[in-house]
Amino acid sequence: MTGLAPRIGPEIAALLADPATLGELVREHGSPVNIVLPDVFAANVTAFGATLDARDVPHRICFAHKANQARAFVDTALRTGIGIDVASGGELAQALRAGFPPGRIEATGPKGETFLEKLCAYGGLTVNVDNLWELETIARLAPARVPVLLRLSAGRRLSRFGLAPADFPAAFEVVAGSERLDLAGIAFHLDTADLAERVAAVTVALELVENAYAHGLSPKVIDVGGGFRQVHLDDPDGADAYVQRLREGLAGQGPSLAWGGYTFGYRVGRDGAVRGTPVFHRYTGAEPGTTMLGDLLDATLGDGRTVAESVRENLLELWIEPGKALVDQAGITVATVQFTRRAADGSLLVVLDLSRDMVTPADQELMVDPVLIHNGQPDEGCEAFLAGNLCLERDMISNHLVRLPRLPQPGDLMVFVNTAAYQMDLSASGALMHPRPPKVAATRRGGVFQWRADGGDTCSTSTSAS
Repeated sequence: MTGLAPRIGPEIAALLADPATLGELVREHGSPVNIVLPDVFAANVTAFGATLDARDVPHRICFAHKANQARAFVDTALRTGIGIDVASGGELAQALRAGFPPGRIEATGPKGETFLEKLCAYGGLTVNVDNLWELETIARLAPARVPVLLRLSAGRRLSRFGLAPADFPAAFEVVAGSERLDLAGIAFHLDTADLAERVAAVTVALELVENAYAHGLSPKVIDVGGGFRQVHLDDPDGADAYVQRLREGLAGQGPSLAWGGYTFGYRVGRDGAVRGTPVFHRYTGAEPGTTMLGDLLDATLGDGRTVAESVRENLLELWIEPGKALVDQAGITVATVQFTRRAADGSLLVVLDLSRDMVTPADQELMVDPVLIHNGQPDEGCEAFLAGNLCLERDMISNHLVRLPRLPQPGDLMVFVNTAAYQMDLSASGALMHPRPPKVAATRRGGVFQWRADGGDTCSTSTSAS
């Protein structure tokens, strides 16, 4: 049984090939520990910039800070010259502490009056406005002119965010009638990889730019947001086959791959058919975020021009706010094996010094299997479910059966690959007074890893070379 093996980038591969370094990191910082790789982040920034430069598109890239709280990523974003997208007062404070000037900060997401007041205090900071109330509140609070983007509610699915196209005339009137608002441009964000939806949203955004000119405004930006994917799995076709076997097991048409009757959000009908939407993302995408961006830029609009050509010829800039795509392959989570045991039905449980919410939101299944780092030789292997360290029935790190190269032993390391995007921070809690995992930033120089506590100054060096 295979199919959910992770895609492993070169820097993560070097760490996995250096168990001595992983062991040192766990001894120094405890288990579990999150390891972030700022050099991979920097390489991802370069790749996005190259995709835009290859099409001669004026642009700005902002790191969507909400994807990961690591100071190392914020510092790297500053060093590489991109901007940062903040969605809270805490994220704004960290960006400012890192040295971001307001002109390289954009604020997105829902914003209350207190947050808006903070944003308005920094001249040149761009506010991506979600609704008419935000726009009117900025006009009332701002001590000086504030550049704003008007967010379009686009896509087939109903969204809680953004202005409907019918709301834009009123929004244009608010901006045109205020001495404290500058319309920087039109923005949208889609939680879909569907190219046709993105092209449709660009088409509407360009129309809104034209409409803004008629109100005496001069927008210069089309902001297509984020949502650029990452590659999780080494064999996407094998993963599809695994999910098919999982569905067959739920329907009683094959061996069960699920823990204790867990259905992953599916429903089994009386006819034996498995229906519904699973509680896991589509991990089988094989194209990185840069490919998604390139496909969008090369897509043809109704007038025969590509998106890239339309942006250039209308003298606009294209803004993007990638989050998970910039931290793709830029982090891992490492935990120790505490013990193994058999459940009442004979299932093998591997209990880790880690809780489910530290690697995935509680309502979602992580359909990427971890890597076992062990001291012994591989044997015939085993199939197991992974359990967490909380005294809660729901604390199952994997409700799906995982194939391991050997029976884990206490003290072995379990490494969850490519966890930097949302998995480290989005749901992690201090439940039952377990501390949240610390973050460590690791870099490789001359084949040797060095690391420091995230945001710290003291550097440690591995005693072994990769």
